[in-house]
Amino acid sequence: MRIAGFIALSVVASASVAGPVQIAGSSGTIGAQPSEGGATDAANGKGHALDLEIPPETYSERQLDDATDDGETLTLARARELAIQHHPEIAAADYRALASQDEFVQARAALLPQAYLYGSAVQAGSMNTRIMAGGLNNPSVLNRVAYGAGVNQLITDFGHTTHMVASHRLQASAEGQAAVATREEVILEVDRDYFGVLQAQAVVQVARQAVETRQLLLERVSILAANKLKSELDVSFARVALEDANLLLEKARNDLDSSMTSLSAALGIQGLRQFRLLEDAAPAESTEDDVAELIAKALRNRPDVLRLRDQRDAALQLAQSMRDARLPTVSAELVAGDAPSHDVRLADSYSAGGITISVPLFAGGLYSAQQHAAEHRANVAVESLRALENNVARDVRVAWLSLKSARERLRTTAQLSRYAADAYQLAEARYKVGSSSIVELSQAQLELTAAQIGEAEARYEVRGLESVLRYQIGDILTVIP
Repeated sequence: MRIAGFIALSVVASASVAGPVQIAGSSGTIGAQPSEGGATDAANGKGHALDLEIPPETYSERQLDDATDDGETLTLARARELAIQHHPEIAAADYRALASQDEFVQARAALLPQAYLYGSAVQAGSMNTRIMAGGLNNPSVLNRVAYGAGVNQLITDFGHTTHMVASHRLQASAEGQAAVATREEVILEVDRDYFGVLQAQAVVQVARQAVETRQLLLERVSILAANKLKSELDVSFARVALEDANLLLEKARNDLDSSMTSLSAALGIQGLRQFRLLEDAAPAESTEDDVAELIAKALRNRPDVLRLRDQRDAALQLAQSMRDARLPTVSAELVAGDAPSHDVRLADSYSAGGITISVPLFAGGLYSAQQHAAEHRANVAVESLRALENNVARDVRVAWLSLKSARERLRTTAQLSRYAADAYQLAEARYKVGSSSIVELSQAQLELTAAQIGEAEARYEVRGLESVLRYQIGDILTVIP
């Protein structure tokens, strides 16, 4: 028995043309360069750019720059900027969008030419070496050292790959919309916490003013009591009023620290960071009374709605691709090379080309099951989109009604605060001349403090609800000057 051996070396390199993919969102675009079959810009055309060119360091390694020290002056626009730069949920959404772009490029590569390099060095055990087992064929093994190249190009698979690529493109677009939606959710959280801090600061100011006023009253009443002009009962009432104001101040300070902690977390900061917040000018009160137009705008602009639409279309394309998977595949291949050292029975060079047709006949129900599963998922996406659109219409209407009610409440509390201030001045004057008791004055103080706190809370509630309505209609990423 003759033992034959051979040494084979094969080097294969694959190359395909790839490029970035543009993912358009309702309020932003991920990626700056268009790609073949890329999604078009959204109809609203706001163009809030989402830069996904992420530097080598990860988001978790990033820190706020040195300018963000304790006590930094913070505007709402700066707060939004810090949140977009440092919030981990935004970072995660950006990475998901980048991964989805790469998956689209992978799917698209099947439509482009595939080029290979080959190299082989074979030493046969004898002139008549044959592979005797391990396959249906029985090829000869001849001495040779050769190199070559090959190109393979899909000609058609009757839509299977084309629909698969379209599905991945729409999935990439959906992830881009998800990144925009994440930004909007974070910005809404920042707005709420920012106005929450301003509200807490206003309440602290009212409480501090109440403490100062009641402290002054206690001092005056104590002097009058010492001179037998007021009773000790008045001193006791004044002390009770002062301690009540101190309790209110302590609670207000605690609420302020809690609000500042929430704002720090919304900015992507771990722990409590103190800021000096600046209140920007309140936007002009919207005169938009047509809630139906606001709902229509939300359905056009909301990135979560656009995301589900892309996912629905991607599912439909995938179902079409699975249906076409049972159709033939036609591809062409060309190979050529040279053999500088070889057996005398081989030529010095070689070239060949051909067309391959593959027709699936039977796979145990695989293709039909894949098609039906994809169709069911497409139906799920359709129904999920319909449910979301219903919820969006509801949320826009509720936000619009809440804002209208809050604006009415602000006007009422402002008027109540003015009336309470007048009543307090009158009660103070009456007490000074001795025509009323300290109980009446204390009641007037309480009503004034409550009215001032109510006005402060109503003012910033309106600002917060304005952000909620902008979020609901997909307009919260509007740049703040």
